[in-house]
Amino acid sequence: MERLAKIIVLVGFALFLAPTCTLTTVPLGYVGVRSSNMSGVLDADLAPGWHLDIPLLHRTTLLPSSYQFLDYIDDDTSDALTIRTQDNNNVSVDVTVPYRIIPGQAHSIMVEGNHVGTGDGGYRFQRLAEDTTVSVLREELAVMTSADFYNTELRLKVAEDTLGRLNTELEKLHLEAETVLIRSVTFRPEYEQQLQAIQLNEQNKLLDGARERVAKQQQLLDNYELDTNAKVASLEQEWNKKQADLERAYQVGFINLDAENPSPGQAREALAALNDEELDAVKTKASEILAMPKEKVEDQYLLGIASIEAQTLAYRQEVTAEADGISARLKAMGAAEIAAVRGDFEAKLNALLGSPAGKAYVAWQAADNVTFASTLTFQSDDGIPSVLRLRDFAREFMGTGK
Repeated sequence: MERLAKIIVLVGFALFLAPTCTLTTVPLGYVGVRSSNMSGVLDADLAPGWHLDIPLLHRTTLLPSSYQFLDYIDDDTSDALTIRTQDNNNVSVDVTVPYRIIPGQAHSIMVEGNHVGTGDGGYRFQRLAEDTTVSVLREELAVMTSADFYNTELRLKVAEDTLGRLNTELEKLHLEAETVLIRSVTFRPEYEQQLQAIQLNEQNKLLDGARERVAKQQQLLDNYELDTNAKVASLEQEWNKKQADLERAYQVGFINLDAENPSPGQAREALAALNDEELDAVKTKASEILAMPKEKVEDQYLLGIASIEAQTLAYRQEVTAEADGISARLKAMGAAEIAAVRGDFEAKLNALLGSPAGKAYVAWQAADNVTFASTLTFQSDDGIPSVLRLRDFAREFMGTGK
């Protein structure tokens, strides 16, 4: 049992030490290249992670896989890149070129021996990349003149062409550049003043050109506005004329009348006197002016409102006058009938009142209105008061005497 326990402990300890002895770690931002004492450099790159590394057989070299930056800046750490332009002028250019190892070709760098260090913490391929970049930049940027550096479109085009040429050269080193970024361009102070004056002139030219284009566009706008106003005026005149024609058509109609002696109903008589051809021609003209189908043009459209109103007014006056005459005649006849009836009534009433009964009725009404004094004085010669002689009193009222 003691021996078995020792074996288990030894196996466990061996299993614990085996991964640390046979594996290696490639950190993020690096690519690994494994070489063997027997087969040489492995023709494949090792991605970040754990990889087999047998002691005394394998050796893994780490190379940076992230972008490296070549900065040519006028500061304390580096100097700007000096370029001689085509017009023989020195210009300082601040340039940054990011580059990296082409993915999957790090082992080629190691095969060519460019993975070795340079003593300052860098690699040989970095120094070669810097030398190649400086050479290409000086060759390609030198094709521009001093004024071309201030032409943005031309400068970007030259930078793009430079990037293509640079990648062609860096590909031989198994490297690739991302871009050629030109941040600033600086000339000698005296030449800077001249360039500023040249730039000012160019800007003034651009401004003058812009003003000229604005003036042309303003002229086009003014012409368009004038044309629009003219068309509006023309359309207004056409519309006013059309409106006047429509107003005249609706008011007067399309029947030719006697202008010196117009009379109500003359338009209808003239319309009735038209033959089929004349009526068709009048309806065609009316449909064109009224903008309606000829089939819908009826007599009221042809006669006109004024003619219809005049005929209506004349007819109303005629009917009103006739009605007034009939009313007066009927009123006179009624008054005569009433007078005759009233005379007959009065004659019969007078005849009735002249009869004895009528006289008695009148006497009775007269007696009803007689009032005697509250104190009677009798002065009769025969000794009998007059009020007691009722028979004689009644006859007096009836007018027959004694």
